[in-house]
Amino acid sequence: MARKYFGTDGIRGKANIFPMTPDFAMKVGIAVGVLFRSKATSRRVVIGKDTRLSCYMLENALVAGFTAAGMDAFLLGPIPTPAVAMLCRSLRADIGVMISASHNAFYDNGIKLFGPDGFKLSDEKETKIEALLDSDISELPLANCEEIGRAKRVEGDIYRYIEYAKRTLPRDVRLDALRIVVDCANGATYKAAPRALWELGAEVIAINDEPNGFNINQECGSTDLTSLRNKVHEVRADVGIALDGDGDRVLMVDEKGQMIDGDQLIAVIAEHWHKTGRLHHKGIVTTVMSNLGLERFLSEKGLKLIRTDVGDRYVVDMMRQKKYNIGGESSGHIILSDFCTTGDGLVAALQVLACMKESQQPMSQLCKRFEPVPQILKNKVVHNKNVLQKSEVQAALTKASEHLGKEGRLLVRASGTEPVIRVMAEGDDRKAMTAIVDDLITLIARHDHD
Repeated sequence: MARKYFGTDGIRGKANIFPMTPDFAMKVGIAVGVLFRSKATSRRVVIGKDTRLSCYMLENALVAGFTAAGMDAFLLGPIPTPAVAMLCRSLRADIGVMISASHNAFYDNGIKLFGPDGFKLSDEKETKIEALLDSDISELPLANCEEIGRAKRVEGDIYRYIEYAKRTLPRDVRLDALRIVVDCANGATYKAAPRALWELGAEVIAINDEPNGFNINQECGSTDLTSLRNKVHEVRADVGIALDGDGDRVLMVDEKGQMIDGDQLIAVIAEHWHKTGRLHHKGIVTTVMSNLGLERFLSEKGLKLIRTDVGDRYVVDMMRQKKYNIGGESSGHIILSDFCTTGDGLVAALQVLACMKESQQPMSQLCKRFEPVPQILKNKVVHNKNVLQKSEVQAALTKASEHLGKEGRLLVRASGTEPVIRVMAEGDDRKAMTAIVDDLITLIARHDHD
């Protein structure tokens, strides 16, 4: 059953437009607090945020809701999403909240929820929350006056996260002699990422590390590598690291300014962990968007690749089911379950840097693990995502899939976070893939206005 408020990554929308309004955010706090209060061990919620202007508004609204429901709120301030997941466990909280719209522009925002184990909430839990959200607010059972919660702003937890990230590397691994440019996307990692790299011995040049509430993900970070590439060239860096607004994804740039996507980063880590006996059950989990070249590369090494729907929560669910310890997406969400319960851009980057130091190879050589199969991906903004269900569109999709056969892949899906349909064709013939995608985009556009 389709959910009303939750998408693939929490509740999301434009700030001050439903559902990202202060009154609804307060109701979310009440609903989640009511649901978790009955089985709570500490009646404690940790709340983090990124650097968008609307985070102040939503943070205060959530605090009002949670405290009204009888939960104590610990406010972490601007901090990466994986830090919230980690601190949820470390501080023995019953629920963790991250206020962020990840890689989206400042005018969007969202609410991500984590359970006491640090994992994102299950579909079942989110469905129960939606049922409470559909109730009249006067029907939600608030705490009595003696049990109203308190709010406390916590200082210094960003340094706990930095230490946690550093400890994912062996103590003898240092980054001395590496010149690293890190693009913080004017987001939640603007303190943690440069500091962690510096403490490990690297020469760090931080860019886009001055958030002002509006510039998060603005022509920077993992969604726009231009400034990172330019800075890597300018300072002759060994490597560039691009994080997104909430720090749960990472892309990298080699010393030549060439992009290294999530698939190549996963390949580097998986190969190294396999060689050192750390890879569980000889397999990894990715999504349907990961390149066929990665699958072929792993197959040659006797390793399995399991695909899920797009969304890191689905990757994590499959990892837990199969007991795999590496998973991720080509977009840069990389989950290393030996350390993390969600994607962690800084931790993933550190594992690649450790491989670089051990191999003594430049990034351009280390991260060229496979030749990507040509993959043509285009997005179409639509008014109605149900356009994919129209008979003529369905017939065209079937025909295109049959044309590709076993030599390629076709993926057409509606985004879970944006009013967009993504069309991707993958195969060795780039020209043919481009033609297939263009034809389908044209057809979708025509039927979107029917």
